[in-house]
Amino acid sequence: MSDFVVVIPARYASTRLPGKALRELGGKPMLQHVYERGSESAATDVVVATDDDRIADVAAAFGATVCMTGNQHRSGTERIAEVADLLDWKDERIVVNLQGDEPAMPATLIDQCAALLGDASADIATLASPLLHEEDFDNPNIVKVIRDAHDHAIYFSRTSIPYAREAKNKDRAIASALHHHGIYAYRCGVLRRFVAAEPSDLEVCEQLEQLRALSLGMTIAVGVPVIRPGIGIDTEADLRRAERDFSS
Repeated sequence: MSDFVVVIPARYASTRLPGKALRELGGKPMLQHVYERGSESAATDVVVATDDDRIADVAAAFGATVCMTGNQHRSGTERIAEVADLLDWKDERIVVNLQGDEPAMPATLIDQCAALLGDASADIATLASPLLHEEDFDNPNIVKVIRDAHDHAIYFSRTSIPYAREAKNKDRAIASALHHHGIYAYRCGVLRRFVAAEPSDLEVCEQLEQLRALSLGMTIAVGVPVIRPGIGIDTEADLRRAERDFSS
């Protein structure tokens, strides 16, 4: 597997869970759990990217490398692109975007996601698991992805894809959809091309930035994780549920 680095984009503002990067799980800030998962991977470096001094101070206190960025970014992807420029990373360098609200993303999966870029035809790599429950197929809070015969993404959506025109094919449709996990790997050159482009119409409609990549003609390799990751933390309810797991 090629060398790679992990960048954890972390911001303080969050509509549904303010300050969530610093909220505690099992006696540690959530960000520290994420950093530890990154440090357990095969990454040559793990960097916390933030525009907030509170996050930077906490990250530095538990030993993280911190890169301060501007506050203009619309997404973690844009923040990571600034890190790549500030640290003068070459276009060939592989970066894994490990989101700051994914404390239960195993290091094994960070490595797996990066390794998917061994597929020379892939611009971006990500992970997705089979749906756990039938009702997840219709849940707009669960992003679905469908793949082609080469395990490359065809489309991502919050709605039910593929659509079963006949009821007898509903099970086949559900089996074809995968639950997308919010982890990405890309080479810096692809990352720079991505952030230089304006959001596509598909991205604006679905509020899924990976659709910009598909609109640009980029190929996204989608791997099924060798173990299923824990949930990301978006709400107080998610935090309470995760607290039980991290305290046990």
